[in-house]
Amino acid sequence: MTPLARLARGMFAAAVAAVQPGALLRRVRFLADGVEFGDATLAPRGRLVLVAIGKAGPGLAAAFVQRAERQPDVAFVLAPYGTPVPEKLAGCARFGRHPLPDASGAEATRELLALVRGLSAADGVVLLLSGGGSALLTEPLAGVPLAELAALTDALLVAGANIHELNTVRRHLLRAAGGRLAAACPAPMLALALSDVPGDSLVDIASGPTVADPTTCADALTVLARQNLAGAFPEVAASLAGGVKGGAAETPKPGDPSLSHAHTMVLGSGHDALAAAAEAAIHAGFRAVRLGRSLRGEAREVGTALAHLARSVAAGEPMAILAGAETTVTVRRPGRGGRSLELALAAAVQLADVPERCLLAAGTDGIDGASPAAGAVVDGHTLARGRERGRDALAALAANDAWGFFEGLPEAIVTGATGTNVADLVFVLAAGAPAAFIAEGARIAARVSLPSSQGRRGR
Repeated sequence: MTPLARLARGMFAAAVAAVQPGALLRRVRFLADGVEFGDATLAPRGRLVLVAIGKAGPGLAAAFVQRAERQPDVAFVLAPYGTPVPEKLAGCARFGRHPLPDASGAEATRELLALVRGLSAADGVVLLLSGGGSALLTEPLAGVPLAELAALTDALLVAGANIHELNTVRRHLLRAAGGRLAAACPAPMLALALSDVPGDSLVDIASGPTVADPTTCADALTVLARQNLAGAFPEVAASLAGGVKGGAAETPKPGDPSLSHAHTMVLGSGHDALAAAAEAAIHAGFRAVRLGRSLRGEAREVGTALAHLARSVAAGEPMAILAGAETTVTVRRPGRGGRSLELALAAAVQLADVPERCLLAAGTDGIDGASPAAGAVVDGHTLARGRERGRDALAALAANDAWGFFEGLPEAIVTGATGTNVADLVFVLAAGAPAAFIAEGARIAARVSLPSSQGRRGR
């Protein structure tokens, strides 16, 4: 592994550590009778209910329980299958499939809705939201079969629909999305969200279960039409068409009084992860340039563009370019991979034989698509290392089989589930000169390790 690649991995480790649940919950003020965050306080006279949903749900719930002066009277955790859950929370954990919905997620959603409907105005709910919640809160509206919902979700993902398009549809098909969870709850609710979406749009984090939805059933139908899917899913289309005419599929809109008791705020985001990665790069002697957190588009096209950017950096001051990404992959062939791996492989093609440049692309949740990897870090030697094992990068790209190329190579970043999720990170490093001077980068990588989760694994 080159010094640049070691530094990139160290930056990624620092980024993931910065958005661990324990670090983020230190931002919450715990009171004798409740909690305070920003200008919102929740100190109920009745029961205190803790709900944690998403990939980071178990970790957020555990950190809350560890730090809280007042322990919750009721706890409910919903996470993807296989997410580690601390032993003390095992009894209140539920699991569902991700990214495609299943019956277990639907059943857990019904259970959660029954729980919040049974509360009173004297009670209070702390809701800890994180990425993956949309696929878990998956009980559909009446008239929408779960199997059709799952097939539609898969079709939208294969077609390369972006997160806003996907969640616009889901908000109008799910019983707990688009403000409906909060509307069903008579108790005050404080929702703290770990953002995994561009711009930290509250309506897109877990499909906005506690916030008003500015989009409409007509917008959802437009998404289906744009992707040529309306005819393939007649019951979904009928439900959305009914919503346009005032049916149950429409969601609470801004100003709806049913949401006045719910306060939703961002607890952490990719901004925190990028700040930690930038600090690691600066300590290694690099100038850090942040492009923001809204890299979008087809993953291979973004990877190609970033590789050209890396090649264009003039020799001289070493530079680290950092960004958050929410790219998409249009699936053409049945290979294995994900958007970060495909982005990295496309970049590797353009960086072949280019010295002192590297690119890292990885998901902060540790999972990239249908692979066991978080992503990959590539440089000018990546294609040659692949050829030594009989692998063709262009063929792998054509087959959407980036993991088939990276499997077993030192480029692969395999962390397992990290217990957090603030979307994907992309780093471009340009040394400008031979990178042997990056000793500090190696020390950072050794000092900051990805957290390991311990506890019961749900099935």
